[in-house]
Amino acid sequence: MRIGELSRETGASPRAIRYYEQTGLLKSKRRTNGYREFDDAAVQTVITIRTLFELGFPSELVSRVLPCTGDSGPVAGECRALMQRVSEIRDEMDAKARRLDATRDQLTRFIAANQP
Repeated sequence: MRIGELSRETGASPRAIRYYEQTGLLKSKRRTNGYREFDDAAVQTVITIRTLFELGFPSELVSRVLPCTGDSGPVAGECRALMQRVSEIRDEMDAKARRLDATRDQLTRFIAANQP
């Protein structure tokens, strides 16, 4: 599939897809006319990349985690170590969510106490 179709399938902009390719996160083949050609697996790869970025993962970590998410299965030692870091990020997110919940509850009590 070409970049426009991949963009429509995933919601990623063509610019983002080119960035993913430029940084080595995504692979394509070039047609003789210079157009990029992506295989069907690129859809899931782009969705995974977008999800990891939306979760706040830095590019360097995305590039290391991505091979652990494919159909070929995890790369034994590397993926185990990475999953430890991913677990730490998840735990940090949980802690932030709890703090946000507590702040929201405080604001709700403040609003309720100060309404006429």
